Amino acid sequence: MAASAQALRPQAAPDDPPLATLDMSEPHWFQEGKHWELFRRLRREAPVHHCPESMFGPFWSLSRYDDIMAVDTDHKRFSSEPTITLVNAHPDPARRNTMFIAMDQPKHTVQRKAVNNTMAPANLADMEKLIRTRVIKIIEDLPVGETFNWVDRVSVELTTQMLATLFNFPFEDRHLLTYWSDVTTTIPAARHDDDAWAKRDAILLECLAYFKRLWAERENGPPAFDFVTMLAQNPATKSMPPREMLGNIMLLIVGGNDTTRNSISGGLHFLSQNPGEYEKVRKNRALIPNMVAEIIRYQTPLSYMARRALADVEIRGKTIRTGDKVAMWYISANRDEAKFEDPDRFWIERPNARQHISFGFGIHRCMGNRLAEMQLRILWEELLQRYPKIEVVGPPVRVASSFVHGISELHVRLPG
Repeated sequence: MAASAQALRPQAAPDDPPLATLDMSEPHWFQEGKHWELFRRLRREAPVHHCPESMFGPFWSLSRYDDIMAVDTDHKRFSSEPTITLVNAHPDPARRNTMFIAMDQPKHTVQRKAVNNTMAPANLADMEKLIRTRVIKIIEDLPVGETFNWVDRVSVELTTQMLATLFNFPFEDRHLLTYWSDVTTTIPAARHDDDAWAKRDAILLECLAYFKRLWAERENGPPAFDFVTMLAQNPATKSMPPREMLGNIMLLIVGGNDTTRNSISGGLHFLSQNPGEYEKVRKNRALIPNMVAEIIRYQTPLSYMARRALADVEIRGKTIRTGDKVAMWYISANRDEAKFEDPDRFWIERPNARQHISFGFGIHRCMGNRLAEMQLRILWEELLQRYPKIEVVGPPVRVASSFVHGISELHVRLPG
C-alpha cells in the first residue's frame, strides 16, 4: 500500500525551466502532469513570480494560499475587468463577451443577484430529489463487465442534465450546453490564429441565437427560477446587449459544468489510486461529505482566476504595477504546504479539507458551490450502494488547458 501511495505523488519535471522565463500558462505542463513540481518550486523559490512573455502577454503568478486569499478578497485594488482569465479581452468592445464575474462593483453584484435565487437553500432542497432520481437512472444504466468512458457516461451526463434543469433548456438538445462550454474554455493554440478565433466566435454566436429564442419566449412569461427567465425578467438584466447576454450565459454554463464534471471524474480516479481511502468510505459512508471537499481540493477544477492591479501593490517584496495581470493559481494554493498537512496526499478525513480555495473567495466566490457539492455527495451515496468497487482500467486523459483542470477520458469497468 505504501508503494501505491508513493506512486501517486507528483513527479518532478524532467526538464527544469529557468524561473526567469517560466510560463505557467503553457497547457502542456498541465496535460503532462508537470505542473505539480513546477508549482512546488514556485511556492518555495518565487511565490510572487513574473512571467515576462507568454501567448497572453506578461503576467504575475501567485502560488501560495495566503497571498491568493488576500488578492481574491481585495476587489478595491484588484479588478476583474475586463476578464478573469489571462486571455486578453477583445480590443473591440462590440465583440467582447462580458459577464458579471468579470465586472467590478456595483454592476457585478446587481447582475449576480438577478440569478442568485436559483441557488437559494429552498431551491436546492427541491433539486435534491431530482438529482437523486437522475443519478440513480444514470448509474443503473451503466454496462456491467464492460469497459467504458466514465467521463462520457457519468460525469458529462449528470452535469449536462443538471444544466438543462438550471436553464430550463430543451432536454433533447442538452448536449449543446456541454459543447458550448468546451468551446468557451478551449483557447486556440496560437495567439494570433485569426481563423481559429473566428471559428470559436461563430460557434458562440450560434449559442447566442439559441438563447435569444428562449429569452424572447420567457421575458413576458410567468416567473420561474431558471437562469434564462430570471435574467430576462429582472430589470437590471433584461435589456443586456447581446454580447453581455452571451457572456453571462456562458459564465453560467461553464460554472455549472466544469467544477462538477471534473470532480466526478477526478474523485473516482483518486479513490482507485488510494485503495485505503476507498475502503474507508465503503465502510463508513458518513465520510462522504468531507470526502467531497477533499476531492474538490485535490482536483481543483479551475486552475486559476486572473485579476488586474488597480494600484501599485507590494507582495513579498515584489511590486505589482498598476495594470499588471495577476494569475491566482488556486491549484497551487490547494497544495500549499503551509496550509495543508502533507498536501499531495488524498486524505478523505482531512480536518481542513473544506478550506480549499477551488470556489474562490470574496465577492466572486462561486455561487453554485453548494449545488456542486450536493451532486457529488448524492452520486457517491448512490454509487456505494450499488457498486462498492469500480475498477479504473487505465490512466486518465487530461485536458490540454492551463485554465480548466480537466479529464476527458477515464476508462472503467464495473465488476459483474
